[in-house]
Amino acid sequence: MFNKITLLAVYPVIALLLMAGCTMNPPVQGSGQEHLQGEWRQDSIPGEKKLLTYSLSNFKFTCDSFYIAINTLSRVNSGADSCMNKGRWIEYIKGRYEQTGDTLHLRGVFTNADGSLKDNKGCFRFGPYESFYNIKTQGDSLIILNNSSTVIPIQAKLIRRVTCSPKPLAY
Repeated sequence: MFNKITLLAVYPVIALLLMAGCTMNPPVQGSGQEHLQGEWRQDSIPGEKKLLTYSLSNFKFTCDSFYIAINTLSRVNSGADSCMNKGRWIEYIKGRYEQTGDTLHLRGVFTNADGSLKDNKGCFRFGPYESFYNIKTQGDSLIILNNSSTVIPIQAKLIRRVTCSPKPLAY
């Protein structure tokens, strides 16, 4: 039988052996949903000719990341023309997404066109972005996104399929 002194000497050796066999994996982005991987475009919305202001969105899903460009068209100039650009402007968002059942959860930030973080000195929205969509797929080339904060669903067509190649996360 082992006495107390022998046990106290053996425990650190066992712990050291167990830790030597383990290494930390580098943080890598998740694989996301295979059916979403690609570039999706919203070409039009019902009745857009009758609306004073409307937006069309382009989505890109790669692994568990998303990128959105929101193209807004407005017949009403309600701000500085340096921002409104004669009634046409684009907002950019990037972040991570998760899908649970038929709910697509997007969590990210508003960015500049080059992907850098947008500050509060620019035009339009900045800071965190979070949205929940009810997602439906029709075949493998059309998704319909319904958001409780808007009445008009987003119907996006697949433009180009991409393959997920997980990359290390940058901190």
